[in-house]
Amino acid sequence: MSTSSAETALGTRAPEPRWPVALALLAAAGLHFVLPRSLVLGPPWMVLGTVGALIAAAYYARYRRWWTWNERFGYAALGVLTAALVFGLGALLYALPRRLEAPGALLRSAAVLWMTNVLVFAGWYWRLDAGGPNARDVRGAHVRGAFLFPQMLLPGADAAMQTDDATMPTRGWRPGFVDYLFLAFTASTAFSPTDVPVLSRWAKLMMMVQAVISFTSVAVIAARAVNIL
Repeated sequence: MSTSSAETALGTRAPEPRWPVALALLAAAGLHFVLPRSLVLGPPWMVLGTVGALIAAAYYARYRRWWTWNERFGYAALGVLTAALVFGLGALLYALPRRLEAPGALLRSAAVLWMTNVLVFAGWYWRLDAGGPNARDVRGAHVRGAFLFPQMLLPGADAAMQTDDATMPTRGWRPGFVDYLFLAFTASTAFSPTDVPVLSRWAKLMMMVQAVISFTSVAVIAARAVNIL
């Protein structure tokens, strides 16, 4: 994305707020403090500090309109959280049959990893769909992407794309982070999208990975519940 095109978009329509995403990623990093030490990739403060520093760098790059660096820092923050999530899940599966942690700690860890899974994949969907948030800010309406949101099918959803008059109020709909968070939540609970069909192949693969992680976490919770009963 060029700087001029981004500046043009920011001048005609308010960009999507980034603070919900930053809050969700910081929450996902902070959840590592609840996990046993053996399930955390490095000290918990290191995960939170790294993610916080990358988010701050992404905000600064966006403030300076360095769009490429803004995206790179965003990808890096999600990459750190994804690596920590995969490590925690692997360590949990390793500790479960060997009884390396107390039953209560394993049950709590499975629930924490499930919540982290929802937040991390919501961040990935938000970051990757339709070229990312910076690209979506340029468009007047969201008419195509990896996910078919119901709002995209409503009459007039692409109204903002049908006029070149920048003084007219834009009526086109664009997804926000809450929409991707809901998508990730339903994928982790129902193991499939509910009201949002998945169109892109990369999105289908990512949802398969998310469902596997969620199913594994739920299976651990069920296994510990059976043992407790």
